[in-house]
Amino acid sequence: MEITLQNFEEIVNGYKPVVLDFWATWCGPCRRVAPIMEELEKDYEGRVIVGKVDVEAEDELAARFSIRNIPTVLFLKNGEVVDKVVGALPKHEYVKKIEPML
Repeated sequence: MEITLQNFEEIVNGYKPVVLDFWATWCGPCRRVAPIMEELEKDYEGRVIVGKVDVEAEDELAARFSIRNIPTVLFLKNGEVVDKVVGALPKHEYVKKIEPML
């Protein structure tokens, strides 16, 4: 799911935990994380929202969360950041961050 400034509040302030992947098309590590995010989206369908934020198109959102390196993945619950990962990690590391939010 593509997250933009326009749909951000509605999605993040809902009742489901949110995983936000801040990325850019030119970022090699971001391309390695993308299929993992797609798997997580399927694995947690209906329980967690997995969204992507293009830092070049959504620089205001990137600035709001002080994103300086990509990929950066934020884990939000009740609209608040509860965890953060910078860099590309294996799938099980993201799962470790998601499970406590459920």
